[in-house]
Amino acid sequence: MSGPVHIVVMGVAGTGKTTIAEGVADFFGLPFAEGDSFHSKANKDKMAAGHPLTDEDRWPWLRSLRDWMTEHAEEGTSTVVACSALREAYRDVLREALGEVFFVHLVLPPEVNAERLASRKGHYMKSGMLDSQLATLEPLSEREDGVEVLNTGAPREVIAEINQQLATRFPQLG
Repeated sequence: MSGPVHIVVMGVAGTGKTTIAEGVADFFGLPFAEGDSFHSKANKDKMAAGHPLTDEDRWPWLRSLRDWMTEHAEEGTSTVVACSALREAYRDVLREALGEVFFVHLVLPPEVNAERLASRKGHYMKSGMLDSQLATLEPLSEREDGVEVLNTGAPREVIAEINQQLATRFPQLG
């Protein structure tokens, strides 16, 4: 398929979504969106207080990301987005964007994930919320276009592996 492609790097907090997504966007020269920056102040405050978001909190956030992706697709531009996209229903909203949407699901062993979150400084997502995110997470289903990638290597190596897969799957990105 040709045309705009939106690469959504997804996973629970601490899996390296931003680092990996930025590396993919840089490699292909694509606009990058940090999904967290699309959250309302109320959502950020709620998470900073240690309270998980509800679906009602998430729908406007997901729609704003979808709209950003569509705006770029209308200009013929592919994008890269870092977004938790934990449930299939959330990914369904993102798949409404104009163009093709492909998910890169970053996974980590739970103990590595918890260590990474505990070492974060100044982020509103606290390590105690990992359990709620893991409970919410629905892995990609058979009907969803995407790959699962173990993110335990050096970021540059993981990014190179993903970029190789994407370049093969989506020649229009190169």
